[in-house]
Amino acid sequence: MERVKLTSSEWNVLGCLWEQSPRTAMQIVSELERTVGWHRSTTITILHRMEAKGLLRCEQAGRGKAYVPLVDREQAEVAETRSFLDRVYRGSVGMMMSAMAQRQELSGDEIAELRAILDQAEKGGAQ
Repeated sequence: MERVKLTSSEWNVLGCLWEQSPRTAMQIVSELERTVGWHRSTTITILHRMEAKGLLRCEQAGRGKAYVPLVDREQAEVAETRSFLDRVYRGSVGMMMSAMAQRQELSGDEIAELRAILDQAEKGGAQ
């Protein structure tokens, strides 16, 4: 799938489907009502729009419909991260980390995790 920019609402729906898929429309409605406070009509409208955009596929499941995501979670996360870095930090991971470190927004555990990630990247492998 080509690089796609997801709205906040689309992230909510896809997050629900990435946790468990396929899900019926009513399962999605119930989950998003609980987690985001959406009404049934809002969720159904967004599901239809996402299907039209090619982000979801709707399948017949017994008497209802079941939805499956057509967007890969990792690809969406990477695209969103790249878009954020480009918009806010001119594509610089260093600038972002510097901004966070200068404001002391990183815990000791997060710093250790980042060191481990960088060590792994330096060795040429993915974590």
